[in-house]
Order: sequence, then C-alpha cells, then structure tokens
Amino acid sequence: MMIRNYLLLLFCVTCWGSNFIFGAILVKEFSPMLLSALRLFFIAIFIVIYALKCKKWKRIDRKDWLFFILLGLVGVFINHWTFYAALETADPTTSAIILALAPITTALLASVFLGEKLTLNLSIGMIMAFMGVFFVITNGDHLHFSIGIVWIFITMLSFSISMIMVKKLTERYHSITITVYSTIIGFSSLAPVALTTESPLKMSRDYGPWILLIITAIIMHGVCTLIWNSQIEKVGASKASLFMNLEPFIAMIVGLIVLKINITRSQILGSILIIIGVIIATQLKDKLVNKENSLVNYQEYVDAIKNLKRHKREY
Repeated sequence: MMIRNYLLLLFCVTCWGSNFIFGAILVKEFSPMLLSALRLFFIAIFIVIYALKCKKWKRIDRKDWLFFILLGLVGVFINHWTFYAALETADPTTSAIILALAPITTALLASVFLGEKLTLNLSIGMIMAFMGVFFVITNGDHLHFSIGIVWIFITMLSFSISMIMVKKLTERYHSITITVYSTIIGFSSLAPVALTTESPLKMSRDYGPWILLIITAIIMHGVCTLIWNSQIEKVGASKASLFMNLEPFIAMIVGLIVLKINITRSQILGSILIIIGVIIATQLKDKLVNKENSLVNYQEYVDAIKNLKRHKREY
C-alpha cells in the first residue's frame, strides 16, 4: 500500500517538474499574461466543480476578505504571471532549481512574520541553498541576472509569501475553500489586465497548444494537488516533502528529452547544494521539534509519577 502512495507522490512531482518544460513551450504560443489567465480559468472551473461536488466550499467571514484578496493577488496573480514571464527568457531547468529555494524562503519568512524559531540548521541550510543558486546563475563563470531570472525569483518569493498566508487561513478554513476563493480572485484580477494591456493578443490558432494548455492546467494544478493532499495524510508531510526535491532533476531530464536542453555541471552541483540545504533546513528541523516534544512529554510523565507517589504517601 505504501508503494502505491509513494508512486502517486512521484507522479505528482513528475508532473510539476515537467510543468517548467511545458510552460516554456506554451509561452511561444501565448503571451505570458494571457496564458496565465487562461490556465487560471480552466483551473477555477475544475476546482469549483470539485468543491461543489464534495460540499467543501463554504462562505468566508467578512473580516477575512482582505486576506483572501491579498492571497489571490500575490499567490495566484503575481505567481502565475511571473512564472510564465520568466520562461520567456530563462532556462526552464534553471527556473526549477531556483524555485527549489521556496521551502527555505518560506521557513525564513515564517521566522520573521509568525515568530517561528530561526534554528542553526535553517541558517546552515539557507547558506548552502543560496550557494547552489549562485552556482546555477553564474554557470561557474560570472554573475549575470537576466530579466527571466529576476521574474523567477519573484515567482519563488510570491509562492513563499502565499504559503505563510495559507498557513494562517487553514486555521479557520478547509484547503479547498482557500483554493477556490484565491483562484477565482486571481483569475478575476488577471483576466482584465491581460485583455486591456496586451494588444494584439498573442494566442495560438492551432489545436495542439490549446490541448496542452487545458490538460496541464487541470492535471498539474487540479488533479495533482488533490492527490498530493490526500497522500500527505497517509505518508506524512515530512516524507512527502522529500519528493519535492526531485523537481529540479525531473525538469532537467524532461528538458533534455523534449527540448534537447543540455544539462550543465553547474546546474547539477547547484541542485545538489540546494536540495542538501533544504533537507538540512526542513527535515532536521522537524526531527529537532519532535525530539523537543518527546523530552517535554517525558518530563510530564516523570512529574506525573512523582505526583502520584507523593499522593500515595499522603494517603
């Protein structure tokens, strides 16, 4: 049974890693902003149908509307738009490697805004991960920031910020409710901008790109998200998150097969450093937290035994 769960997680990560390559193909047929709006349209339809069927869509409190609007703008509008804007000029493999920084960036933001402890492991992992990014960006030669690299950094940062927002919202709402509202808000704000600022609209007239757009939108952002969330409940978040580290390597392999993109030594070295950094920062942090919880539970047990003995003597 566990093998099946792991295979499903691997399927999700394979789809997400391939998304960089398919995105690089689609931005040649559609403008980034229009492509983002179209994908969000199909994602919204899928998520709304699923939410209505499962009856997991509920109304949100008036006081939370601003939070949802910010999530829709940052985590959906900016995140999707900058992702495809980046793939116009940035190498998709390099983009996947930079986005692998998201867990560390999220942990760093959580320490700043949520008051979570900034551990030594997080600091060490962060240094290693950013060293990896340096290797990838410089390609072992000199530092050069293209506009695509800037966009993908914004994508990564917007994703990390949205994770902090989602973490706060999940205290009161189901993840499906959060996804439905944020996606609708993101699409509703992005579509008018795409239609009014881009003239003429860059839109493919062939069936192939449209089919690829719809399939990748529904499977990668709809089906895979649902599968992933269901499997996390069975294997645990820590084990599931380890699979996410495979994304850059999957992007490398798919890019080599589909687009004939050569894999450089700096990309491999950078990926390894980033993944090691992420594991040090996140996995070891979880183990330390569990260890601290175990010590607390043990101390509570010892105190309980002492109290019991004292009560017996008094009796």
